[in-house]
Amino acid sequence: MTSSVEAPPVAPPRERYGLELLAVLGVSLGMSAIYALLYFIRAELTVSGGIGNTTATVVQGTRTVYPVLDLLDDLAGILNGLAPPLLALVLLARNPGGRGFGIGFDLRNKLAELAQGAGFAILIGVPGLFLVFMAHQLGLNASLNVVSFPDVWYRDPFLVLSAFQNGFAEEVVVVGYMITRLRQLGWSDTRAIAASATLRGSYHLYQGFGGFAGNLIMGIIFGWWFTRTRRVLPLVVAHFLIDAASFLGYVYLHGRISWI
Repeated sequence: MTSSVEAPPVAPPRERYGLELLAVLGVSLGMSAIYALLYFIRAELTVSGGIGNTTATVVQGTRTVYPVLDLLDDLAGILNGLAPPLLALVLLARNPGGRGFGIGFDLRNKLAELAQGAGFAILIGVPGLFLVFMAHQLGLNASLNVVSFPDVWYRDPFLVLSAFQNGFAEEVVVVGYMITRLRQLGWSDTRAIAASATLRGSYHLYQGFGGFAGNLIMGIIFGWWFTRTRRVLPLVVAHFLIDAASFLGYVYLHGRISWI
């Protein structure tokens, strides 16, 4: 009787990483960037006053006479958003790259990284909110109807899940996976960070110039951090906290504070 030893995973040839990257972005945030750009161009060409006279909704849901189906539809949307980062993690796991899929997506230093994520949320979230407000005042940004969701029993848990989905998807795909693959293709850290940040800004163009600029800056900071630490978990935490605060804050403060 002979025993067999499982062979270690073999990384694909480097030239295949380019096609793989295009495929992953093509079924996820790359297409979101294209749709956002087309929306922005259409608004500038067809709306009097351009993008500044439009209203952008970040999270929306429907309510019909079939509440169970409404809930299942909403949960299906969450699952759809989780699929691309899961795919990216599976692809990263095919070749050796260290713990946490090679991008630090594990709980090795969970308390420290939770604290780092909270710090990033404050560092990015507060100035970002001010930038979006000023851009709208200058007519460079759409009005933000952040949440358009019926007042049902699962609204708040759904908004928290949406915030996690956004943070998980964007940081794993656009930072951890994209920068890793671009570096494996021979790109410098600077070029990889610039590409990642530009993509992040682009799929927020439906919000206008303010949404683009704020997320571009966020992408540069997050990309810089990742290239130096190879840890994506604090970025997921930060993004989750920013979005959760934005979604729930809008629900409970809209109409009570004049500029929200």
